[in-house]
Amino acid sequence: MQAADSNVKQRILVLGAGELGLAVLQALAARSGEWSSLTVMLRQATVASPSMDQKRDIDAIRRLGIGIEIADITDAPVQALAAVMGRFDTVISCVGFEAGRGTQRKLTEAVLMSGAKRYVPWQFGVDYDLIGRGSPQDLFDEQLDVRDLLRAQSETEWLIISTGMFTSFLFDEAFGVVDMACGQVNALGSFDTRVTVTTPEDIGTLTAAIVLHSPRLSNQVVYTAGDTLTYSDLADLVERVSGRKIKLRARGVEELLADLKQNPDDSLRKYRAVFAMGRGVAWEKANTFNASHGLPVISAEHWAASNLRRP
Repeated sequence: MQAADSNVKQRILVLGAGELGLAVLQALAARSGEWSSLTVMLRQATVASPSMDQKRDIDAIRRLGIGIEIADITDAPVQALAAVMGRFDTVISCVGFEAGRGTQRKLTEAVLMSGAKRYVPWQFGVDYDLIGRGSPQDLFDEQLDVRDLLRAQSETEWLIISTGMFTSFLFDEAFGVVDMACGQVNALGSFDTRVTVTTPEDIGTLTAAIVLHSPRLSNQVVYTAGDTLTYSDLADLVERVSGRKIKLRARGVEELLADLKQNPDDSLRKYRAVFAMGRGVAWEKANTFNASHGLPVISAEHWAASNLRRP
């Protein structure tokens, strides 16, 4: 897109309306004077679902005046997806890894075929460039494929938004870092290994701000952070919030790799090993988009105070 077009109001298409997709849609809807149309792509099964939760979400989307485009990202051929995407200026993918292997590449190929002016792929996570190929989490290699596809062309602008881990995931019992039942924090790597986290709500708000920013942002990686902290910091904040004495135990890289070897298909074990390595999973909060623009975000301690489950 030429610089002269930078202030033209965009037709925006958001792919998916899960936890992050809804947050992005709500944040964009709140800035309705800054775009010309806002549409979400959903599967027919989602729109027709008898689930009360999905019905509530669809009703909320319609109340916000957001258009709905029906297409099945998994089953539809690339050409069919491209035909839909080509009607929009900016496509934002909120379709994550749960959509299956190959989906991130497929969506990128569809956007590039469509002629859409700008693409924000599902890269709401770690710095895949720094982590590199061949990490314990093999799904990350596809994220690098996406970056290669985008960087190898010049017709479609792109924006990558690196947010770190979802804040809630850091505290998720299944992830195994914060163990409230045992009163323990299991540090991944070492006590001093750092991790960056941002809540989905903040990611939604910041994504809207980044996409609608003037002057227009394109062909770059933009970083956000609700917090960047060590696992020692995490144990301290859990102790403050819970009022309990919290033990801190380190699970080193070798231990976690050995753990993964015992069950090589376990996705959570893959994530633990990657985060233990500490590369590409944390950055200075002071250097983020939200810090440089003075945008408020939810810290890990604030999130924990409101959400941490106590035994």
